Amino acid sequence: MSVFAEKLKELRKEIGLTQSQVGVHLGMSQQNYRRWEVGERSPSGETLIKLADYFDVSIDYLVGRKNEK
Repeated sequence: MSVFAEKLKELRKEIGLTQSQVGVHLGMSQQNYRRWEVGERSPSGETLIKLADYFDVSIDYLVGRKNEK
């Protein structure tokens, strides 16, 4: 599993949301969101920004370049 996938799952669980809830916020299905968490796919740059904003972290944190959120 990629660092991004691990961070994404960790952040979602920290705030107590389901994959489906995050998917709804981003306008996608739970299945598509799940693919990111298991490392099957990577989001576009635009979606990466949306994820960082949603979880209130930096993109560098999401992709494992920094340990500070």
